[in-house]
Amino acid sequence: MLCCWLAVGLGACDYTTREAAIVAPVDPPGGDPVQEPTDVKYYPSDEPVRLGLEHYNRGNYGIAQRYFKDAVEKSPKDVTAWVGLAASYDKIRRFDLADQAYAQAIRIGGETVQILNDQGYSLMLRGNLSGARRKFEKAYSLDPGNPVIANNLELLNGSRKFIERPPNNQP
Repeated sequence: MLCCWLAVGLGACDYTTREAAIVAPVDPPGGDPVQEPTDVKYYPSDEPVRLGLEHYNRGNYGIAQRYFKDAVEKSPKDVTAWVGLAASYDKIRRFDLADQAYAQAIRIGGETVQILNDQGYSLMLRGNLSGARRKFEKAYSLDPGNPVIANNLELLNGSRKFIERPPNNQP
């Protein structure tokens, strides 16, 4: 009799354990760390950004722009891809699109030193030297030891001296 009760009790425990595992699986803390290839948000590599940076550094700005555009379409919250896209647009003189890409990068990551510096350079390319100076100075105030910003300010100072003309040279 004791054996029957023991067998019934163990059988019920086994059933409950199996049923609990099927009905309520234990999730790891922080969500499921495994992403499936069928998941819309899963991308197997950072290839578009890598290729965009590679072509940008080679001076192939149009090709870089295409890769960065592909990157932001696949991962719209990637600040690096947005900044790369904006810089590529600057180099191909599509300043209207560059402004949109910089705005999106700022919405995602805020006004970083890099974005402010890049915006200043963009404005300098357009000939808006006072706007460029404001962006460079804001970036410099956030990171006074940054040599890139210091060089851009020096370049801006040289540009300003170059284009200023005395009043008697006016037509």
